[in-house]
Amino acid sequence: MKVIIVDDEPAARRALREYCERSPQLTLLGEFGDPRAALEAIRAQAPDLLFLDIQMEGMTGLSLARQLDPDTLPFIVFVTAYDHYALEAFEVSATDYLLKPFDEERFQKTL
Repeated sequence: MKVIIVDDEPAARRALREYCERSPQLTLLGEFGDPRAALEAIRAQAPDLLFLDIQMEGMTGLSLARQLDPDTLPFIVFVTAYDHYALEAFEVSATDYLLKPFDEERFQKTL
């Protein structure tokens, strides 16, 4: 599966990148701290899976997800420290919802 990571926290991107790199079924296409740049890359590269933070500067992950073509929507795993966005995340077709901090075991369950 082709993966894009979108999170404005460098430490969160690093953890997700390391987990992805240890998962042979995943190919990391890129990681982004800027949601607008991520949106362009998602549209251009058509990943199979997005790890998407909810609270980001400039655009929320929920808003980003709503801008994607529903006919080509990748699997979306929202990654956040806030549990109160869960219902809204599933309303925009979330596959899973990872609460920070999470460990590799939880990451693997998501896959």
